[in-house]
Amino acid sequence: MKPIVYLESSVISYLTARANRDVVISGRQAITLDWWENQRNRFELRISILVEEEIGRGDPKAAQIRLETVADIASLTISDEATKVADLLLANDAVPVGSEEDALHIGIAAAQGADFLLTWNFKNINNAETKAVITRLVESCGYACPQLCSPEELGGILDD
Repeated sequence: MKPIVYLESSVISYLTARANRDVVISGRQAITLDWWENQRNRFELRISILVEEEIGRGDPKAAQIRLETVADIASLTISDEATKVADLLLANDAVPVGSEEDALHIGIAAAQGADFLLTWNFKNINNAETKAVITRLVESCGYACPQLCSPEELGGILDD
């Protein structure tokens, strides 16, 4: 059985965005595209209704491209269990108030048994200072915490 990867919205955004002149953003776009083309088939991909809502915002044409990109990926529900995990993360400042959607992504991925949560969100999700606290809180709810990582950390660009 393939490991399950929950794709957070930032990954889809980097994958489908027009080329950016900012060197960091451009690099992340290249890594994301490489991961999509060369690594994703090693995993069972999942999104959620929350991801669909987030990538459906903004410019209608760009939103359509993002939604079409994930059209064939199974979408997870927002269960009561996911909401409880998210609330616990917020109540314990593992994810800051005002970032409820970020906490909910973690809750959905954990409650649905994802092995990895793939994200470019280093502020509130894949943050070296908060990952241990997030893991402890998720596990206190009886779930295994998915590995919080970027596409670069989960394969990234392969050496030739």
